[in-house]
Amino acid sequence: MNPFENKVIVVTGGSDGIGKELVESFLQMGAKVATCGRNYDKLYPLQSAYSGKPLMIYAADISKEQEANNFIDSVIKTFGTIDILINNAGISMRATVEDVSLDALRKVMDINFWGTVYCTKFSLPYIIENKGTIVGVSSIAGYRGLPGRSGYSASKFAVNGWLEALRTELLDSGTNVMWVCPGFTASNIRNAALNNKGESFGETSMDEGKMMSASECAVHIIKAIEKRKRTLVLTFTGKRAVFMNKYFPKLADRLTRNFFYKDGKLAK
Repeated sequence: MNPFENKVIVVTGGSDGIGKELVESFLQMGAKVATCGRNYDKLYPLQSAYSGKPLMIYAADISKEQEANNFIDSVIKTFGTIDILINNAGISMRATVEDVSLDALRKVMDINFWGTVYCTKFSLPYIIENKGTIVGVSSIAGYRGLPGRSGYSASKFAVNGWLEALRTELLDSGTNVMWVCPGFTASNIRNAALNNKGESFGETSMDEGKMMSASECAVHIIKAIEKRKRTLVLTFTGKRAVFMNKYFPKLADRLTRNFFYKDGKLAK
């Protein structure tokens, strides 16, 4: 039996990477899917590829409260309800605290944290009514502060804490709240990462070929939703980082520093 058939599933940031893989997978499983992104032109190929499927695309910047509200309102007008919300939209950064602008930090926090808050808050009555699921696609950076990613880490720590509080509030409601923390995953988030001025790098310093693919990550997320898990930490490196940071924090500081720095400079 397919647990997602005819379910209404909302995926933010569905134009590429993990979000796109989730959208395509859920459509193939018979779900009704709504997704959003800031660039309509990047969403349109999805609509064309799945023209016979119940897919709703919507151009919105979910870091803006009114646009997030309009997106969720449009989902309700189209499908009538929401069973599962996956807060996937996010952006990263690469700049030291010394160099980064406050505007860049605000932008990361607005998209990653406030975007999750807005979409969850506006979807909440429907998900509670359906005893559905709320998912936050977080990061290992939500467990371990990463150099050069101070704003990203802060936003993901905030997402984890906020969802944990929400999960506790809804514990007896039949609604599941889960946060997913991938390790390094081959996706567009690093190419779209912000520099110290809050502008897109357009390239990545990481070796994408050695990372978990976005499609594999999506498979793990879907299985975790089906099992109504609390948390999901992905990749051996990611699990090791969480373990080391919990039990050997000083050693984790040094290992993390050595990984990201070369010759005294941020290299990754």
